[in-house]
Amino acid sequence: METLDQAAAIRQGEELDLPRVEDYLRDALPALEGPVTLRQFPRGHSNLTYLVTVGARELVLRRPPFGTKARGAHDMAREYRILAALREVFPYVPRPLALCQDAAVLGAPFYVMERIQGLIPRRELPAAIARDTAAVRRLFEGFVDVLVELHGLDYRGLGLADLGKPEGYARRQVEGWSARYRRARTPDAPEGADVMQWLESHVPPDTDRPAIIHNDFKFDNLVLDPGDPCRIIGVLDWEMSTIGDPALDLGCTLGYWVEGDDPPDLQMVRTLPTHVPGAMTRRQMVERYAALTGRVIEPFDYYYIFGLFRLAVIAQQIYYRYYQGQTRDERFKLLIGAVQVLERTARRVIATGGA
Repeated sequence: METLDQAAAIRQGEELDLPRVEDYLRDALPALEGPVTLRQFPRGHSNLTYLVTVGARELVLRRPPFGTKARGAHDMAREYRILAALREVFPYVPRPLALCQDAAVLGAPFYVMERIQGLIPRRELPAAIARDTAAVRRLFEGFVDVLVELHGLDYRGLGLADLGKPEGYARRQVEGWSARYRRARTPDAPEGADVMQWLESHVPPDTDRPAIIHNDFKFDNLVLDPGDPCRIIGVLDWEMSTIGDPALDLGCTLGYWVEGDDPPDLQMVRTLPTHVPGAMTRRQMVERYAALTGRVIEPFDYYYIFGLFRLAVIAQQIYYRYYQGQTRDERFKLLIGAVQVLERTARRVIATGGA
């Protein structure tokens, strides 16, 4: 596997106007020197991410996807503000450098940040630790610890109290994701009514300890130290972060969690290295999180089912763009299979309580 996240040629239809990028950077960051080149990070399914090289310096540019976008999504100014607020107290955040809200420059708002150079664990772990179960366990414990650190930040002291409304957060999440699923549902997608109805009828009460939540905290949004792959040095993709119930944040994380003995259909849609010997189970993740925070994460099944459903909706929204011809990215064609498996898994957990 590749040890460092590699940029590649820019996908057709997602090109940026290089002279305009260069003009903007020369004006916004006048200390930069050298020729400007552009490449694209090919992973990810939401905001588009480009590697901008200026001389010997590497920057990252993020902009919304081309085509129709969900209302309220892909807010570059909001994401930039979060990075700027967190940077000094949460060292895993990339340093934001410049925000452009003038859509005339590149067709949409965008921002530029520093690149955190390191390993990004995707479907498989870096070979340096994959065969060492003790190292794997340290990495997974560190994963929980960083999430705990995030949830312990004083969001009011950081000036982020208006980032979200914790009152009624869980119910709004269920209602909002259900509405998104109905809007994005295609004829080949499952109906999903049983899962949506169950989630709505079992909404937990509001937490008395709301927190900054990432809302997509998973391995391929982390950066590992190349010299010590058990150490997390970066957390990426803050576009969905808000103020809300941290138990739901943990549930969203565990929606991606495929254990080594999970059913074959769930194994087929595994995208992250959560199955390897030494990896923590979903239950162990919850227990460590609860021990470190003093929070009660029960009923655990509710948060896990929500995480599965939410991930199914995200996959369906992306698949919808492909189905409607709004993107040519062939990766998206396969997402309908993931939607079907995730919805089926949610129904199974509802029926058996077997998270």
